[in-house]
Amino acid sequence: MFMGLELPLVSAVMARLLNPDVNLAAYGGLVFPVALIVEAPIIMLLAASTALAKDYASYLKMHRFMMVAGGLLTVLHALLAFTPLFDAVLVPLFNPPADVVEPARLGLQIMLPWTWTIAYRRFHQGLLIRYGASRAVGVGTGIRLLTVSSVALLGLVVGSVQGVVVATVAIASGVTAEALYTGLRTRRLVKGPLRDEPPVDPELSWAAFGRFYVPLALTSLLLLLVQPVGAAGIGRMPAALASLAAWPVVNGIVFLLRSVGYAYNEVVVALMDEPDAQPMLKRFAWLMAGAVSAVALTVAATPLSTWWFETVSGLRPELADLARRAFWVGMLWGPIDVFRNYVQGQLVFERETRAISESVGLFLVVSAALMGLGVWLEPTDGLVVAMVAFLAGSLVQLAWLQLRLRGVRAKRAVTAYTGGNA
Repeated sequence: MFMGLELPLVSAVMARLLNPDVNLAAYGGLVFPVALIVEAPIIMLLAASTALAKDYASYLKMHRFMMVAGGLLTVLHALLAFTPLFDAVLVPLFNPPADVVEPARLGLQIMLPWTWTIAYRRFHQGLLIRYGASRAVGVGTGIRLLTVSSVALLGLVVGSVQGVVVATVAIASGVTAEALYTGLRTRRLVKGPLRDEPPVDPELSWAAFGRFYVPLALTSLLLLLVQPVGAAGIGRMPAALASLAAWPVVNGIVFLLRSVGYAYNEVVVALMDEPDAQPMLKRFAWLMAGAVSAVALTVAATPLSTWWFETVSGLRPELADLARRAFWVGMLWGPIDVFRNYVQGQLVFERETRAISESVGLFLVVSAALMGLGVWLEPTDGLVVAMVAFLAGSLVQLAWLQLRLRGVRAKRAVTAYTGGNA
């Protein structure tokens, strides 16, 4: 939830600085989507370290992978931001309005520290969760939010800096501060409980790690394509600049609602071994989904929507009206994500990570197809079409995950009944 506050905060600051529409569009329509795609292969290190860092040798192996992968992806980020690849690849792909190109280039350059610091802190957060120190994860994210807030508010006070510069400096500073805290916080665990763990048998091999992690990495890559697919589609539909400007604001509040269920994936992985865990976890998922739905409906159906989009986020009335219409669709994404993470966590626990990649592939196919249909038919503003496309894709994704989980359980029941001779 702390992470979910980040995007609304920087969007609200950008909306109050010079050229707000252009800077919001640059950040939400290009900088943030590209940064997410570059980091996608390492974002599931949290789930991997939670599930696999059972002894010191396994930790060292995954730590080496984290360092190498984070470094290579940072090089990729640099190539996209500082070389002609920006104009040759990113501009044709996203098709941003001409005024957006240079602010987006500068913002992406400033975001260079993002990928490695995300890899470092996600990997170590998994250790914190595994050893019952999940409160430290919240503290670290609180430090990140405090850093982002301080830098963003300083930019607002100065007032003469481009909004996309303020936003990207704030975000890069925040993730760096969080990574430093997380690394310091895990030192005691690595030197103590982790080093004292008995070696796992069989030893974690690169092949075993690859079979577990590659589907998860592919999953996160496909899932994070939602941002560039949305930005590329919106840029080709009616009211492109307005929709791209409102995109980070709507995405911010939708992400805030979705964030409630994000950590549930790791919670399920960590607790499924406990006695009678499944009924409790299922009940809690229903409670979370109900709470998220109630909050979303309260915002959408009351004057709180005007307060959020105009007063807090700083959108002018025309953009706020577009944001409200899109939010009526996007608000359903939060409760769906609670159940997605609940089912997905059970599949990770069963080490059936391929099913997760399949589900995300379906999500992307359905979403991209509906976005393409929107570009062709132009039924309404691009932001509303994007929300409809992503919601439909999420429903298909959840249905597939549930279907695959039933198959895993049925197979396990048959194996238990036949003594493994089926």
